[in-house]
Amino acid sequence: MNRTTHLPDRRPVRDRNGAATAAPPPARASHRRRRPTTQQWAAWAFLTPVTLYLVLFYAYPLYRNVDLSLRDYTVRSFVQGDAPFTGLENYLKVFDDPTFGPALTHTVVFTVVCLAFQYAIGLALAVFFHQHFRLSATLRALFLVPWLLPLIVSASTWSWMLNSDSGIVNAALHAVGVGPVNWLTSPEWSLASVIVANVWIGVPFNLVVLYSGLQSIPHSLHEAAALDGASAWRRFWSITFPLLRPVSAITLLLGLVYTLKVFDIIWIMTKGGPADSSTTFATWSYRLGFGNLLPAFGPGAAVGNLLVVAALVFGLVYLRVQRKQALA
Repeated sequence: MNRTTHLPDRRPVRDRNGAATAAPPPARASHRRRRPTTQQWAAWAFLTPVTLYLVLFYAYPLYRNVDLSLRDYTVRSFVQGDAPFTGLENYLKVFDDPTFGPALTHTVVFTVVCLAFQYAIGLALAVFFHQHFRLSATLRALFLVPWLLPLIVSASTWSWMLNSDSGIVNAALHAVGVGPVNWLTSPEWSLASVIVANVWIGVPFNLVVLYSGLQSIPHSLHEAAALDGASAWRRFWSITFPLLRPVSAITLLLGLVYTLKVFDIIWIMTKGGPADSSTTFATWSYRLGFGNLLPAFGPGAAVGNLLVVAALVFGLVYLRVQRKQALA
């Protein structure tokens, strides 16, 4: 039995003039999958720990918090895990609660005022230290102390300073003839007191980030503007501030996310009181879930999810603005 083998055609290929040219080698179809290279294995090795960290400490807690907000959890069902599904009932309870309106107002006021003062003071200090005068590095390092201290230490220090009876602030006011002020026990002053403490803690962060942004601005631009007769104030508004906008945007975004979830400072100083005068969503969420004899895990998780949604919305707005600026 004859077996015919079909070999590829090796006849020369001729061009227009009739000259023979070499035929191209036949294309060999490869059906084998390419094995990962060493660089790909290294990339997966570095990516796996980060992925596991994000899943364990971010994705899973977020999933559990959403699950808490959609079920009627009690202490028994929290342990046994047989809480009935209630849908959006916990969110409706939160919206109908009389504490929702004041807590929302306090959260907005606390966030906006803290961001405004932290950014303004941090920018002023960054411009001041950008002059590179003598001992500027030492003083700049001292301004980092509030940021480096544990928050419980900072909050306890401010509680002592603002104490109505033995605080150093009231002692200073008494020396100039001003009566004592109930900073932490008065509904008129409790929110202002925690705002002052949080501004004091957040200024060093703004100082560090904005100072690094000022370092990246070419000094030649200021020299050219000075030769053209521009004043220092004009150079700031026409050169420094516009070139500092990308750094300012990320600074404000990080400050917004941090300020929205501030809990420890307010809880240590006022516990959200008196009469809910300094209650924010963060302290209200904790009080609903853990601060009562009969904890309301579902409504507490719902309030926490509102904070997550607010931070996510502002983050998406920031990314959208950055994308438009990159395409412009």
